[in-house]
Amino acid sequence: MTDTTSQPITPQNKRNVFQQLELDVRLLGMIGAFIILCIGFNLVTDGRFLTPRNIFNLTIQTVSVAIMASGMVFVIVTRHIDLSVGALLATCSAVMAMTQTELLPHVLGLGLNHPITWIVAVIVGLATGTLIGAFHGWMIGYLTIPAFIVTLGGFLVWRNVAWYMTDGQTIGPLDSTFMIFGGTNGTLGTTFSWILGLIATALALMVLWNSRRAKLAHDFPVKPVWAEIVMGLVVSGAILGFVAVLNAYDIPSRRLERMFEAKGQVMPEGLTMGYGLPISVLILIAVAIVMTVIARRTRLGRYIFATGGNPDAAELSGINTRMLTVKVFSIMGFLCALSAVVASARLANHSNDIGTLDELRVIAAAVIGGTALSGGFGTIYGAILGALIMQSLQSGMAMVGVDAPFQNIVVGAVLVAAVFIDIVYRKRVGAK
Repeated sequence: MTDTTSQPITPQNKRNVFQQLELDVRLLGMIGAFIILCIGFNLVTDGRFLTPRNIFNLTIQTVSVAIMASGMVFVIVTRHIDLSVGALLATCSAVMAMTQTELLPHVLGLGLNHPITWIVAVIVGLATGTLIGAFHGWMIGYLTIPAFIVTLGGFLVWRNVAWYMTDGQTIGPLDSTFMIFGGTNGTLGTTFSWILGLIATALALMVLWNSRRAKLAHDFPVKPVWAEIVMGLVVSGAILGFVAVLNAYDIPSRRLERMFEAKGQVMPEGLTMGYGLPISVLILIAVAIVMTVIARRTRLGRYIFATGGNPDAAELSGINTRMLTVKVFSIMGFLCALSAVVASARLANHSNDIGTLDELRVIAAAVIGGTALSGGFGTIYGAILGALIMQSLQSGMAMVGVDAPFQNIVVGAVLVAAVFIDIVYRKRVGAK
């Protein structure tokens, strides 16, 4: 007689806590490394690294590289590389700066701070970046010139095109509305930041709930209820905690006084106001969402990853890999231009050295974030986290007093180590 009261041992019961939470091991490792990095720098800087002020600055400094890194994921996934992103950023920045300070005032009579000046400048910059990216993609896809050569040429060409456009001069100041995309000159304030944080939390929980319902409707395995609750709490805590930290950074009193003076008002005595979420961070969040949706929910995304996994099979299955290359590099060019908006707005001008070495930082961020150089695999959130780790590493070393050359040595060593760890991880996963 068999005992029917005992519960059979199933694979579901054998899974440990991390498996039941369905957490990405690579992502966990990156987050763990980031936490250790932050704690270490906070200890050696006597608590200055994890202050609201430094976290705010670290966030806005990461944005431009993170935006381009999200595009670099698609480029590397399709087994290409783009060495021109920093130079392309410089060209787009120069185009937008000259549009604001030279083209519009002399051709249309629209000076700085006109209501449409910033709109025209941004449109011209985004169009320039997209067209140059498409041109790179056309040479790679249709003329079959290796991406390394095309973008290496672009690195040399576009950096010097930007120099000739401005005669090597710093162009500024830029339009005041344009500069809100840079960081400190454009934030939501504490009230709107909390509202947006609560909305984002509600949407995130809704996505988790709808995902569970969709899996149940199609009889797919789902996480235990407790695991869903834990994930919901983690996501909510991350969003609201991030908002709380940025809201804790108060606007300096002298800057606050100037803001009131500009409005013809007198600042009340003892008034304090927090910066809140920067507009540039909202742009990065929007880019991350759109790029993730493209990667996971669209035909274009499926074609990109299919081509990266096996280009020959993708072409035989009917995918126009040549046009796909044009599209991927067009997206990369568009994101370079968007990064140029953020970078030049943060600096309040176009400088001759803007975007210098960004191509290496962008590639490093994507690779550290888990994008496989062999193609076929990569995540947008991984690239953004990789950019944050890179910027944290450089910022922390700068606060400690490490010389710039040694900072680059450390970053280079970290990049090589990240690739090695990724290779080892893939071999072990493949062995299983």
